[in-house]
Amino acid sequence: MRAIHQTGDGEPKILVDSISPRLVSPMSDNDERFADSLGHPFAKQWRTGFLIRNRYAEDCLAQAVERGIRQYAILGAGLDTFAFRQPPWARPLHTYEIDRPATQRRKKERLAAARIPIPPNLTFVPVNFERSVLADALRSANFDLASKTFCSWLGVTQYLTPFAISATLEFVLSLSRSSEIVFSFILPFKKLPKVEAEALCMAARRSAQAGEPWLTTFLADDLKAQLRAMGFSEVIHLTPEEAHARYLRDRSDGLKGRHGEQLMRAIV
Repeated sequence: MRAIHQTGDGEPKILVDSISPRLVSPMSDNDERFADSLGHPFAKQWRTGFLIRNRYAEDCLAQAVERGIRQYAILGAGLDTFAFRQPPWARPLHTYEIDRPATQRRKKERLAAARIPIPPNLTFVPVNFERSVLADALRSANFDLASKTFCSWLGVTQYLTPFAISATLEFVLSLSRSSEIVFSFILPFKKLPKVEAEALCMAARRSAQAGEPWLTTFLADDLKAQLRAMGFSEVIHLTPEEAHARYLRDRSDGLKGRHGEQLMRAIV
């Protein structure tokens, strides 16, 4: 989705990402695996959601760096490209990409094939969120558990049990004061407009067929209450309306926001 945006959508780009087209071949409408997604009436909104979640996380990260944060943990990093296109303000950061070993192995293969070097301020940390103790995995990678840290967790929570989600949030709470996390969550389908509910059902069905069923959804108000009860000092929900005002106002390319996946920012 990020790769398609670089050539298929108008200016200004919601997210400028020169690396993603080098890691994947932007999908065409005749690609059988994705034709139903790309041809769906919800396709542009779907793409916009991918772009906004990364852009918002990186905007919040930039603010955190100004406050002195020097560690960035990308939980469930997948094909995230931030470390390979990092702007000058990010050079003081050490970034930790945390994901399953098989996913990291495939990513490294793609990076090597595209001749994209791994920057010296990036460390890959293999972990299984359902089975591993995140703090132990990071400690073994020389992550400083006493240092203020920014975490992003995008496109992951729907695949995890509530227990695994809570355990990860508790890990963030164990970090130094002023550490924070930006993460995405999926709303219950019954709360969505018909066309978006249909698109998400399609995505969930395809994911289940691939062995990765969607397990958890949240209502925003319930999630905010849970985060406050856990002990986060500040909880900020980026509503669809706020996301539109921030990133989509006055666009002429038809990109519109979505409601079914939203973003939450929680500060220790």
